Amino acid sequence: MAARKGQVTRPTDASVAGFLAGVPDQRRREDAGRLCAMMQEVTGEPPAMWGTSIIGFGTYHYRYASGHEGDAPLAGFSPRSQHLVIYLASEFGDRYQAVLARLGPHKAGKGCLYIKRLGQVDQDALRELIPGQAIKAPASGMPCIRYGARSLDRGTRSYQRCRLGQDLTGSRQR
Repeated sequence: MAARKGQVTRPTDASVAGFLAGVPDQRRREDAGRLCAMMQEVTGEPPAMWGTSIIGFGTYHYRYASGHEGDAPLAGFSPRSQHLVIYLASEFGDRYQAVLARLGPHKAGKGCLYIKRLGQVDQDALRELIPGQAIKAPASGMPCIRYGARSLDRGTRSYQRCRLGQDLTGSRQR
């Protein structure tokens, strides 16, 4: 039986400021700097490099029924050459169709939001999509990510109400 592959994307000690300074396109670099500040404000977490090209905010630990587990940022983004890629909870598009309709020009994947220019999207709508804090979900005991009044329970992959003050897990862990 082949050994399980370890988690590929992990937090590193690389400089976020150094990474952002190295973004070749000036407009993309400026957008990335503004998005970094917005995500830090919304999540309340400092930015950290995850792998070589993802800036993440906060950490939560996940474990699936299959036994696969690891750590991931609560929210993150990467300034790619064609888009700013914003990493959100999987299937966020199903839950936030009204917010996405207000957002402006974008593309959405299962757990990613692609925007060309930060100035072309509704900033308030974007803030609504960025998870604020993780708390332990009552159903599975796994972290859930707060999105306003509803939260995504990472253990059951379902949205539900989670109570604030329940085992905050949004701090950086290694």
